[in-house]
Amino acid sequence: MNIQQKNHTYKRKIAVRNTSVVLGCALLLVISFIISMNTGYTRLSPFDTLHTLFGGGTDKEKLILFDFRLPRIVISMLVGAGLALSGCIIQGISKNPLADPGLLGIHAGAGITAAAIYGLAFKKGEGIAPMRLILTGVAVQAGISALTTVLAVKLDETQYSFVASWQAGSIWGSSWKFVLALLPWLLLLIPYAVYKSRVLDVLNLGDDVACGLGAPVERERRRLLAASVALAAACVAVSGSISFVGLITPHLARRLVGPRHSILLPVCGLTGAVLVSAADTAARVIVQPSEIPTGIMVAVIGAPYFLYLLAKSGQ
Repeated sequence: MNIQQKNHTYKRKIAVRNTSVVLGCALLLVISFIISMNTGYTRLSPFDTLHTLFGGGTDKEKLILFDFRLPRIVISMLVGAGLALSGCIIQGISKNPLADPGLLGIHAGAGITAAAIYGLAFKKGEGIAPMRLILTGVAVQAGISALTTVLAVKLDETQYSFVASWQAGSIWGSSWKFVLALLPWLLLLIPYAVYKSRVLDVLNLGDDVACGLGAPVERERRRLLAASVALAAACVAVSGSISFVGLITPHLARRLVGPRHSILLPVCGLTGAVLVSAADTAARVIVQPSEIPTGIMVAVIGAPYFLYLLAKSGQ
């Protein structure tokens, strides 16, 4: 077998593996969707759920499924995909595997914070250094968190409870109007991110190499940062600050399919959707009739895996 044939065989194996991973993630998402529909304080059997889903069922069952559960399930999946892709883009443009929208303060202040971070990290003649971007983001995030805490102390009990729930990461906007508000952002920005996957690959080679290949580094970095901020801001508006998704999901997706963003971004989105959907389902049932903030459940699920990655890498 010559070199060309070996390369063809290798590429075919990679393509088959990547396809299998995508199909596997999609299957897990479907399973998570089905389990979540059948899970809640009011018990619905699989038959009742299926019967109601296709037009049958009592008024109570329709109310539970269509007005309460389905909007929340859809939002959790959309939020998971959006935050995961936002984190993947941030890690790509910063070349830092520990970068995350929450770490950079994007969850706390969205576009305003991102503009401030970019301005503080920008140096005339050099542009944006990835490490300076991360350090600036950490400092701004610490300041915003402190300010939020000071303001929260001055709120009444009801307002403070809402702010605390938002900071912990709770999918509070669980109605179809929130789905319709969030969906257009993802339909616009996810295809754009996938379209820019080759640019992310080039940026990962380093600024000097990227410039040598003819890529307008600073312009592309600004555009991708804006896309990441918009994704994170849209998701945080309906879910609170679920910051761990953007950190852990790109690591998991990268281990499954490698660093090429053309396949990494779709797998990252699917994995994030599964993670947040599973976490939100668990959060609703563990301490019924109360519930745990989804962000806490994401951390409980994701932290052991992240510690495993650190131990295996020897860092």
